[in-house]
Amino acid sequence: MGIRLYIVRHGETDWNKARKVQGSVDIPLNDYGRHLARGTAKGFTDIDFDVAYTSPLLRAKETAQIILEGRDIPLIEDKKIEEICFGIYEGMVCSNNDSEKFWAFDKLFTKPEEYIPVEGESLEELSKRVGEFLKALQEKYDGQDKKILIVTHGATLNALLNHVKNNHQIANFWPGNVFPNCGVAVIHLEDGKYTIEEEGVVYHQEEVVNWEWEDA
Repeated sequence: MGIRLYIVRHGETDWNKARKVQGSVDIPLNDYGRHLARGTAKGFTDIDFDVAYTSPLLRAKETAQIILEGRDIPLIEDKKIEEICFGIYEGMVCSNNDSEKFWAFDKLFTKPEEYIPVEGESLEELSKRVGEFLKALQEKYDGQDKKILIVTHGATLNALLNHVKNNHQIANFWPGNVFPNCGVAVIHLEDGKYTIEEEGVVYHQEEVVNWEWEDA
């Protein structure tokens, strides 16, 4: 019994492949990203979802649509689970970059408590809206028996897990890497309590390496 949340990071985009900072830029899936989403859909064949939530950004929404293809399941867009907005850093290539701008952005991963957003969103702001999303789910579904698909983004997924783990220290925001594209976490909600059942698993057959942050 209880609610199970199947939280999925979107499939690959060309910007993921090129190691560009995406954030709120609305980049679609590439062909490989669609392939990963189809593989994930096969892995979810035996899971009877009752409802699905997605970030409105194309890469997440298309991933959700592929996973739900052929199913009569409502798909709800919610801006609270959009990716964090990186402001002036969006579009920047992170590999082989030794610019002052890069090192300012690098603090997001290496010293998140010192990261200063420029025309963007802070980790605290991301955490706040993600917490509001989880609270709304709890108020709507707790006490019911539901399976819910949620398709979102790397930083947002991590913020969701931090809430479940009761980790509210920005300095400890990152676990060491970002979920791979179409990586999945499974969370159980019962009697007002969230617990993590699976974390960082994949439901497709491809080997997709976790995207580890590396300095230039």
